[in-house]
Amino acid sequence: MTGDGNYRIVVGVDGSAESRAAMDWAVAEAKLRNGQVLAVTAWNFPYVSNGFGQAWNYQGFETDARAILDEECARVLDQGVGITPRVVQGSPASVLIDASRDADVVAIGSRGLGGFTGLVLGSTSTQTVHHAHCPVLVFRGQS
Repeated sequence: MTGDGNYRIVVGVDGSAESRAAMDWAVAEAKLRNGQVLAVTAWNFPYVSNGFGQAWNYQGFETDARAILDEECARVLDQGVGITPRVVQGSPASVLIDASRDADVVAIGSRGLGGFTGLVLGSTSTQTVHHAHCPVLVFRGQS
Protein backbone atom coordinates (compact mmCIF):
# COMPACT_ATOMS: atom_id res chain seq x y z
CA MET A 1 0.00 0.00 0.00
CA THR A 2 1.10 3.54 -0.62
CA GLY A 3 1.24 6.35 1.90
CA ASP A 4 -1.35 8.46 0.08
CA GLY A 5 -3.95 8.49 2.83
CA ASN A 6 -5.96 5.70 1.25
CA TYR A 7 -4.85 3.03 3.71
CA ARG A 8 -7.91 2.37 5.87
CA ILE A 9 -7.91 0.64 9.23
CA VAL A 10 -11.14 -0.30 10.99
CA VAL A 11 -10.82 -0.72 14.74
CA GLY A 12 -13.52 -2.16 17.00
CA VAL A 13 -13.94 -0.12 20.19
CA ASP A 14 -15.77 -1.52 23.22
CA GLY A 15 -13.89 -0.09 26.19
CA SER A 16 -11.92 -3.26 26.97
CA ALA A 17 -8.13 -3.33 27.43
CA GLU A 18 -7.88 -5.46 24.29
CA SER A 19 -9.75 -2.92 22.18
CA ARG A 20 -7.49 -0.15 23.56
CA ALA A 21 -4.49 -2.18 22.37
CA ALA A 22 -6.14 -2.53 18.95
CA MET A 23 -6.72 1.24 18.81
CA ASP A 24 -3.11 1.98 19.81
CA TRP A 25 -1.86 -0.30 17.02
CA ALA A 26 -4.31 1.19 14.50
CA VAL A 27 -3.20 4.75 15.23
CA ALA A 28 0.50 3.84 15.07
CA GLU A 29 0.02 1.90 11.82
CA ALA A 30 -2.05 4.65 10.22
CA LYS A 31 0.64 7.15 11.15
CA LEU A 32 3.33 5.00 9.51
CA ARG A 33 1.27 4.58 6.34
CA ASN A 34 -0.27 8.06 6.27
CA GLY A 35 -3.61 6.29 6.59
CA GLN A 36 -6.96 6.72 8.24
CA VAL A 37 -8.72 5.02 11.14
CA LEU A 38 -12.41 4.25 11.31
CA ALA A 39 -13.21 3.65 14.99
CA VAL A 40 -16.44 1.66 15.30
CA THR A 41 -18.58 0.95 18.34
CA ALA A 42 -21.62 -1.26 17.87
CA TRP A 43 -24.59 -1.41 20.17
CA ASN A 44 -27.70 -3.51 20.20
CA PHE A 45 -30.78 -4.03 22.30
CA PRO A 46 -30.32 -6.90 24.75
CA TYR A 47 -32.02 -10.20 24.16
CA VAL A 48 -34.66 -10.78 26.83
CA SER A 49 -35.61 -14.40 27.32
CA ASN A 50 -38.00 -14.10 30.25
CA GLY A 51 -41.51 -12.72 30.22
CA PHE A 52 -41.14 -10.42 33.20
CA GLY A 53 -41.43 -7.21 31.21
CA GLN A 54 -38.08 -5.56 31.96
CA ALA A 55 -38.16 -1.78 31.53
CA TRP A 56 -35.17 -0.69 29.42
CA ASN A 57 -33.85 2.78 28.78
CA TYR A 58 -33.37 2.18 25.06
CA GLN A 59 -31.78 5.57 24.41
CA GLY A 60 -29.18 4.68 27.05
CA PHE A 61 -27.67 1.89 24.94
CA GLU A 62 -26.67 4.25 22.14
CA THR A 63 -25.63 6.96 24.62
CA ASP A 64 -23.34 4.53 26.47
CA ALA A 65 -21.82 3.30 23.20
CA ARG A 66 -21.14 6.87 22.09
CA ALA A 67 -19.54 7.71 25.46
CA ILE A 68 -17.19 4.69 25.18
CA LEU A 69 -16.19 5.68 21.65
CA ASP A 70 -15.76 9.37 22.48
CA GLU A 71 -13.54 8.52 25.45
CA GLU A 72 -11.35 6.22 23.38
CA CYS A 73 -11.01 8.69 20.50
CA ALA A 74 -10.10 11.46 22.98
CA ARG A 75 -7.40 9.19 24.42
CA VAL A 76 -5.58 8.94 21.08
CA LEU A 77 -6.35 12.43 19.78
CA ASP A 78 -3.59 14.69 18.42
CA GLN A 79 -1.32 11.99 17.06
CA GLY A 80 -1.45 13.23 13.49
CA VAL A 81 -3.91 10.57 12.31
CA GLY A 82 -7.38 11.07 10.90
CA ILE A 83 -9.84 9.16 13.09
CA THR A 84 -13.48 8.90 12.14
CA PRO A 85 -15.73 7.73 15.00
CA ARG A 86 -18.85 5.75 14.09
CA VAL A 87 -21.55 4.39 16.40
CA VAL A 88 -23.72 1.76 14.70
CA GLN A 89 -26.73 -0.18 15.90
CA GLY A 90 -26.24 -3.89 15.25
CA SER A 91 -24.31 -6.90 16.39
CA PRO A 92 -20.60 -6.09 16.74
CA ALA A 93 -19.52 -8.84 14.34
CA SER A 94 -21.97 -7.78 11.62
CA VAL A 95 -20.98 -4.13 11.97
CA LEU A 96 -17.25 -4.92 11.76
CA ILE A 97 -17.69 -7.31 8.83
CA ASP A 98 -19.68 -4.68 6.96
CA ALA A 99 -17.04 -2.00 7.71
CA SER A 100 -14.30 -4.37 6.49
CA ARG A 101 -15.59 -4.05 2.91
CA ASP A 102 -13.82 -0.69 2.55
CA ALA A 103 -10.82 -1.45 4.79
CA ASP A 104 -7.30 -2.72 4.32
CA VAL A 105 -7.26 -4.30 7.79
CA VAL A 106 -9.50 -4.66 10.85
CA ALA A 107 -8.05 -4.50 14.37
CA ILE A 108 -10.12 -5.89 17.26
CA GLY A 109 -9.74 -7.22 20.77
CA SER A 110 -9.87 -10.97 21.33
CA ARG A 111 -12.88 -10.64 23.56
CA GLY A 112 -14.86 -7.71 24.82
CA LEU A 113 -16.54 -6.91 28.07
CA GLY A 114 -19.20 -9.61 27.81
CA GLY A 115 -19.11 -13.32 27.23
CA PHE A 116 -17.16 -16.04 28.94
CA THR A 117 -13.77 -15.24 30.40
CA GLY A 118 -12.21 -18.62 29.56
CA LEU A 119 -12.54 -18.26 25.80
CA VAL A 120 -9.43 -17.72 23.70
CA LEU A 121 -11.49 -15.72 21.18
CA GLY A 122 -14.90 -14.22 21.75
CA SER A 123 -17.78 -14.70 19.36
CA THR A 124 -17.28 -11.27 17.78
CA SER A 125 -13.60 -11.80 17.02
CA THR A 126 -14.22 -15.35 15.79
CA GLN A 127 -16.98 -14.25 13.40
CA THR A 128 -14.98 -11.26 12.20
CA VAL A 129 -11.86 -13.35 11.50
CA HIS A 130 -13.90 -15.85 9.49
CA HIS A 131 -16.09 -13.44 7.51
CA ALA A 132 -14.25 -10.11 7.10
CA HIS A 133 -13.40 -8.89 3.60
CA CYS A 134 -9.81 -8.06 4.57
CA PRO A 135 -7.14 -9.28 7.02
CA VAL A 136 -8.02 -9.08 10.74
CA LEU A 137 -5.59 -8.53 13.62
CA VAL A 138 -6.80 -9.80 16.98
CA PHE A 139 -5.27 -8.37 20.14
CA ARG A 140 -5.22 -10.56 23.23
CA GLY A 141 -4.85 -9.43 26.81
CA GLN A 142 -2.18 -10.53 29.22
CA SER A 143 -2.56 -14.16 30.33
